[in-house]
Amino acid sequence: MELLVVIGIPLILVVILVANGVLTNEGINNEIVPIFKFLMEKDYGFLLEVRYGAGIDVNVLFGKRLMNMALTFAMLLLILALLGQLTLIYAGAALVLAYLSFKDPYRKLKSYYKRNLSNINQMLPYYLKSLEILVQHYTVPVALAKSVNSAPFVFQEGLKRLIKRIDEGDSSVDPYMEFAKTYPVRDSMRMMRLLYRLSLGSQESKQEQLALFSRNVSVLQNKAREQKYQERLNTMENKTMIMLTCTGGGVLALLMFAMFSMMQI
Repeated sequence: MELLVVIGIPLILVVILVANGVLTNEGINNEIVPIFKFLMEKDYGFLLEVRYGAGIDVNVLFGKRLMNMALTFAMLLLILALLGQLTLIYAGAALVLAYLSFKDPYRKLKSYYKRNLSNINQMLPYYLKSLEILVQHYTVPVALAKSVNSAPFVFQEGLKRLIKRIDEGDSSVDPYMEFAKTYPVRDSMRMMRLLYRLSLGSQESKQEQLALFSRNVSVLQNKAREQKYQERLNTMENKTMIMLTCTGGGVLALLMFAMFSMMQI
């Protein structure tokens, strides 16, 4: 019991200080967030960029998650204390619930990313097509740097990391593979390997490598168009089925109503 009081009272005090503006968000971000940085998921920043765009302050949103977890835990401890059930088992259950509340925003971001993965899947071929045009006039690293501002915002941070590693002297395939792993969409691994080989090719073999890259980009674009068409077709089929189901259900309801009316007569 003494241990629970030692843990619970400071948490409640922190919540009260935040509620009264004594402990500001800036103080939380500078002092508390670094301590609990190990709880931040590796892809949390990327998922935030996908959901809200570049420039989002990851630390601010992570700090809010931490405070929500602390608030949930403190409130549950307070409720348990008022009910006279403040035992170690119930406190552990409260901690689990607080941790689940902490993970819930991340789960929603992950769910949003999975729902929109098909859109990201369709963005990549069109970005690679614009990159192909730039590669015809520049080297691959220069073309990548010039493509950042015009690239879909989803890819911009990944491209910046890729370019940074190349500028730092990493001439291996690893930066390209890291980009492909960040965006695990259709054929991203294969396309980034082709792009890497294109960056290694001499001026004499560049046209041959570029032609191979161009053919693969065209294949990806055709697949993206087919996927988009299939999604529209599935949407139309679902709407048609819903309409037929509603119509059939309405007709059946009218028939049943008519039969009951006749039976009453």
